[in-house]
Amino acid sequence: MPFFDTHTHLDYLHHFSGEPLESLVRRAEAAGVEKILVAAVLARDFKTIEKMTALYPDNLRYGVGLHPLYIKEHKPSDLDELERYLSQRHERLTAVAEIGLERAKPELMTAELWRKQCDFFDVQLQFAKQFRLPVNLHSRKSHDQLFAFLKRVRLPECGVVHGFSGSYEQAKRFVDLGYKIGVGGTITYVRANKTRQTIAKLPLDALLLETDSPDMPVFGFQGQPNRPERINRIFQALCELRTEPAEEIKAVIWQNSLAMFA
Repeated sequence: MPFFDTHTHLDYLHHFSGEPLESLVRRAEAAGVEKILVAAVLARDFKTIEKMTALYPDNLRYGVGLHPLYIKEHKPSDLDELERYLSQRHERLTAVAEIGLERAKPELMTAELWRKQCDFFDVQLQFAKQFRLPVNLHSRKSHDQLFAFLKRVRLPECGVVHGFSGSYEQAKRFVDLGYKIGVGGTITYVRANKTRQTIAKLPLDALLLETDSPDMPVFGFQGQPNRPERINRIFQALCELRTEPAEEIKAVIWQNSLAMFA
C-alpha cells in the first residue's frame, strides 16, 4: 500500500526551497507517497494551489481555508472568496483546510482577535457543513474550545485534528465525535511521551499520516524544511508504537485517507 500525506503546505515548500514542483512530487512518489493534500492558509494562496494541483491531478488534492495564525490579515471578503471556491467544488478540492483555533500565541489572544478567530472558524465550519466537505483542523492549546465548536456544528463529513499533541482523553473525545487524529513528526521524538502514548492507544482506524511540510520536522532533520517523503519515518515510528503488523497499519491508514480526502 502507498502513503497519503494528508496535510502539507507544498506551495510554501516549493516557494521557499526553490525546488521544482515536479521534483517534489517525484521524490514523494519514489518514497511511496502517492497522494498529497495541500492546505491553504490565506485567501491569496487559493489560486496558486488550484493551479499547482492541476499539474499533477493524480497525485495532488487541495483544501481551501483561512488559518487562525493569520487572523490579523484575514478580511470578511476572504470568507466570500472562500465560499466562491467551495461553491465551484472542483474535483481536486476535497477539504476545508486549514482552519481552526490558535491559543499558543499571546498576541492573538486579545479579546478582539479571539472573537474574530471564533467568528471566522464558525463561518468556515458552516461552509464545510453546507458543501459536505471534511475539515483539516489546526488546534494549539485549544482542544477544549475546538471540541465545543465541533460538537455544536456536527459536520456530516467530520475531518481530522491535524498535528495532534494532547492527552489520550482529549483525542478520544474527538474520535468519539467521528474525527480522525493526524499523526505527524512529533511521534519521532522520544521526549514526546504523552503524544506517543496517545497515538499508541487510539483505534487504528482513527489515524491519518501527515508531514505538515515544510513544518513539523521529523527527528534527525531539525532545522530543515520537512518534506512529504519523510512520511516514511513517521510511519516507522508509528509501527514501533503499535501492536498491529506494519502492513495492516499501512493498509488501514491508506483506506482512511482515501475515504476522507481523495
